[in-house]
Amino acid sequence: MTALPQERRVVTAIPGPKSQELQARRTAAVAGGVGSVLPVFTTRAGGGIIEDVDGNRLIDFGSGIAVTSVGSSAEAVVRRASAQLADFTHTCFMVTPYEGYVEVCELLAELTPGDHAKKSALFNSGAEAVENAVKIARAYTKRQAVVVFDHGYHGRTNLTMGMTAKNMPYKNGFGPFAPEIYRVPVAYGYRWPTGPDNAGAEASAQAIDMINKQVGAENVAAIIIEPVLGEGGFIEPAKGFLPAIAQFAKDNGIVFVADEIQSGFCRTGQWFASEDEGIVPDLITTAKGIAGGLPLAAVTGRAEIMDAPHSGGLGGTYGGNPVACAAALGAIETMKELDLNAKAKRIEEVMKARLAAIQEKYDIVGDIRGRGAMIAIELVQSGTKDPNPAATAALAKACHAEGLLVLTCGTYGNVLRFLPPLVIGEDLLTEGLDILEQAFAGI
Repeated sequence: MTALPQERRVVTAIPGPKSQELQARRTAAVAGGVGSVLPVFTTRAGGGIIEDVDGNRLIDFGSGIAVTSVGSSAEAVVRRASAQLADFTHTCFMVTPYEGYVEVCELLAELTPGDHAKKSALFNSGAEAVENAVKIARAYTKRQAVVVFDHGYHGRTNLTMGMTAKNMPYKNGFGPFAPEIYRVPVAYGYRWPTGPDNAGAEASAQAIDMINKQVGAENVAAIIIEPVLGEGGFIEPAKGFLPAIAQFAKDNGIVFVADEIQSGFCRTGQWFASEDEGIVPDLITTAKGIAGGLPLAAVTGRAEIMDAPHSGGLGGTYGGNPVACAAALGAIETMKELDLNAKAKRIEEVMKARLAAIQEKYDIVGDIRGRGAMIAIELVQSGTKDPNPAATAALAKACHAEGLLVLTCGTYGNVLRFLPPLVIGEDLLTEGLDILEQAFAGI
């Protein structure tokens, strides 16, 4: 799998002296608007470990934000991408095409929900995929309005910033944003006023009512939602919510788009999170986990919808780069061979058991949620549901100091999210959870 020893090693302060030297160079040369969770500079990564320039080895509970699900140096990804790199790096698919792009599209048709005829178009990033899904939906429906949801995240381009719910750091000072974007409630069970059991029915009714009254269903081109909301806090919409919204879309000729950029490719224990409630999206956007760390994204959907834009209306110079396509073929090969859906389910089993034990001891853990290897805890003030971003930041800092890379998220900045590579060893997973538990004891 990887030659990198699969064991945590902390030999300096984190970040160490060499990372600090590089950080000084970075500060002088890299734009200040580009942040980092932890300024340790990586030299090698693979399996469940990241090794830095000082020789520290960190347990990876981030996967480069759900990208390196197969590990950061998976054999099949390296083998296929290296072979392609030796043959040619680029022709532009819109100039002279190549088989790898076609093969990726064939696999996407096979793996995504639904047995209808499907086609795909390949791009570079998740935001590009979402933006093109909107273009395709508008071309197909001849409508303009786009409906998105509270706590949603869809990217950093102008259109996708407008679709994203959270102001800081994604939107603040960057407007004006694209028009014809409308935001409606989502079934956030933990924070729903009448409780999680009512959230699915009540939130879907509210959302549909708002669409009908404020937008007009006949004006809506697309409804776009993450089946598990990522940056917003790993929110699983309460049961019944997604089916109701998908049915409303179907009844009104609206293109239903599942943004599976963070939740796709075995991350939740299924190929795609939509499968949990049997949702069959009209279009599905993918990126992150698709290509083992190389930049690739896709829009996949019903053939008649995908074919709505005129020839030449979709594309981009690097979209579906041949090396990235080869990496995707290697990543999907790895997912199938190692049954990474089963691995994700096992990670959930281990993590949720440990996190439940932590919740028993510490009442600042308000909620444990997520599926597969997409798990989160929401931190609150003791005895309330008031968000506790200070504790969240303190826990992340304590974990980092001990060589465990964890990420935070959430509209209120109070969610610790766990995205370990699906190939992580169970010993590393357990050790990482030990570090997390120690961090709780120290705050």
